[in-house]
Amino acid sequence: MPPAPTAPAPGPQAQPPGPTANPSGPSTSARTGPSGAGNGLPDPQREQLANGVELVALDLPEAPVLCLDFWCRAGSASETQAESGLAHFLEHMVFKGSEHLAAGEFDLQVEALGGTSNAATGFDDVHYHVLIPPAAAAGALELLLDLVLHPRLDADDFAMERQVVLEELAQSEDQPEEVAFQELLRRACPDHPYGRPILGRREALEGHDPAAMAAFQRRHYRSDRVCLALAGPLGDASGQSLLEGVRHSALAGLQTAADLGPEAPLAGPQPLNLQPGEHTLELPRLEAARLLMAWQLAPAHDQEAVVGADLLTTLLAEGRRSRLVERLREQRRLVESVDLDLNVLEAGSLVLLEAVADPEHLDAVQREVQQVWQELAETPPPEAELERAQRLVGNGYRFGLEAAGSVAGLLGNNSVWGRRQGLAAPLELMQRWSAERLWRELVPQLDPRRAFTLRALPA
Repeated sequence: MPPAPTAPAPGPQAQPPGPTANPSGPSTSARTGPSGAGNGLPDPQREQLANGVELVALDLPEAPVLCLDFWCRAGSASETQAESGLAHFLEHMVFKGSEHLAAGEFDLQVEALGGTSNAATGFDDVHYHVLIPPAAAAGALELLLDLVLHPRLDADDFAMERQVVLEELAQSEDQPEEVAFQELLRRACPDHPYGRPILGRREALEGHDPAAMAAFQRRHYRSDRVCLALAGPLGDASGQSLLEGVRHSALAGLQTAADLGPEAPLAGPQPLNLQPGEHTLELPRLEAARLLMAWQLAPAHDQEAVVGADLLTTLLAEGRRSRLVERLREQRRLVESVDLDLNVLEAGSLVLLEAVADPEHLDAVQREVQQVWQELAETPPPEAELERAQRLVGNGYRFGLEAAGSVAGLLGNNSVWGRRQGLAAPLELMQRWSAERLWRELVPQLDPRRAFTLRALPA
């Protein structure tokens, strides 16, 4: 079975802040090698194949495995209303085989080579990756591209896998915490794909057929909407041979937008416009009440603002010394937990708050959240408080670059959306944020009056 999607739990999965977009990008066949960058992070090697597919690679000489990560701008936000759930359903069907691979054979062959595979569908994109010993990477690359670019979409497998997807949806609908978050997103983003479930609507899923899925795959899995990221030991002869193999792989023959003509999808994500408001929801089997809040912040391409938002949410709710945790849990003891997550998205990032408490404490929790923000809005935070947030954010980012899989994921996500600065960019941009600037530019955006607030109560 393919893995579960990147679905809201809570909200869309957060992405590490990526480099600022470079709309023009490198020219065809242009290549850049590692030049070194601040903080000890090298620049990746980048090139575009003749048809526009981007290849990005980073040599990690000490890594024990190599990661191959295929990214495509084909998340659930790419769907029309009638296509609801197709992006994630397609991720399932990819693992049912290709013209050359029977169902399950991909996993068996990858495991025989000593590797593992995984995939995830989010609002904005989908990716498929393989972790493999370097000596077996060429074989794994051929398997991965055959599976992803040429899925068989057999009618019998389609009918069986539809039931798997419907069961996933039923399980999600049976979890009151997920129902609450989906309701928060639905009300906060009523006219946007981010307000719809990644898993799709049941009625739409029941009506999909292989032909519609093949058309979706053909429109979106095209040369200008995909990239391949590689991270691991690539500096030796076998690594360079692997890169040369990519240049002559199935990626080089992928269709372009010009090939598809009128079938080509519209470019760019639909702008997000979060609607403030408030709603109370009673849910059976909800064990504890929840205060859920959603704010809209800068989209992923505004990396400097994303880095600032990461610092602000860390200052507010990361660790016992953060303002919300200290006030709500340590001092007032009103909550079991409080989390404030930054979810970096292409159409507009979402900050999602979840405070879990007894129902009788929920009014007090909401008042204290307002009070914590009011105090911060009146006076800039001390520089020491910002420095603590910078250490936490910086260390978290560096720790995320220690494994080939996470490095390839970051490179692939950034590259498929045109963000082509080096890995050190977020660490460098972080230093541009003073406490006064954070207070002046970003604190007003987390005004509770700008949020959609959902109070979820046990029925």
